[in-house]
Amino acid sequence: MRIVIALGGNALLRRGEPMTAENQRENVRLAATQIAQIADGNELVIAHGNGPQVGLLALQGEAYKEVPGYPLDVLGAQTEGMIGYMIEQELGNLLPYEVPFATILTQVEVDGNDPAFQHPSKPIGPVYTKEQAEKLAAERGWSIAPDGDKFRRVVASPRPKHIFEIRPVKWLLERGTIVICAGGGGIPTLYGEGHKLAGVEAVIDKDLCSALLAQELDSDLLIIATDVNAAYVDWGKPTQKAIASAHPDELERLGFAAGSMGPKVMAAAEFARSTGRDSVIGALADIVAITQGKAGTRVSTAKPGLVFY
Repeated sequence: MRIVIALGGNALLRRGEPMTAENQRENVRLAATQIAQIADGNELVIAHGNGPQVGLLALQGEAYKEVPGYPLDVLGAQTEGMIGYMIEQELGNLLPYEVPFATILTQVEVDGNDPAFQHPSKPIGPVYTKEQAEKLAAERGWSIAPDGDKFRRVVASPRPKHIFEIRPVKWLLERGTIVICAGGGGIPTLYGEGHKLAGVEAVIDKDLCSALLAQELDSDLLIIATDVNAAYVDWGKPTQKAIASAHPDELERLGFAAGSMGPKVMAAAEFARSTGRDSVIGALADIVAITQGKAGTRVSTAKPGLVFY
């Protein structure tokens, strides 16, 4: 099978964990242990989150006052290289030497007229006091929004339209390469004046980009790996129930939260509808069972309704 695996940010840096290179590598090692078990006989493409890493680079950049901080598209490219390097190395320590790996810096086209640019909503970077945030917004043209009792910068999260490097990804897959690409939703780019491509200050949702990646690669399966073993109804309540399988229409009607499971459900539903093939939301530790149809929430157009574990 050709499988796209979208690793959640928890696979790289867990909430509350110090953002050290050692911690990140240990988490990548755990992810690689699972992925290596399904490498034989399958074509694998790995996408991943990068939110904590971009935030850390932005903070480090702020400490150097001689030049302005680097834009988000450049920071995204830096994290794609760093994370891809670690994934390649840890998988390489588990798989035969003959298995090739490649990390592709991935530009993803967005539409400059996307409504998301009029309503920035994606929080990035550190938290500030109200006074600090308002000062930075005035100096740098940022949009800001409350985050608890603090404030953060918010940027647009436009929908992905096209993955520019899709052809080399296909070429590499056809030659048996495990490909790491579209990290953090890809590097957001758009065509500007004179039809020139340029980066843009935005963040593309990683799961929606992974769904587009799986569509453009004609993948057999999309796995959205996260820190829970399935999508749930009544999450956090005594009545919570794990969903074993669902038609995309039924799953979307449940109204999952935009800040957590919502984008994953949307991405899984879009892939299932557009291809007629299955997507699965589940835990990283269950990847082998997911490929066997024994774990996770399987989103499929084959049958109506919801089935619970």
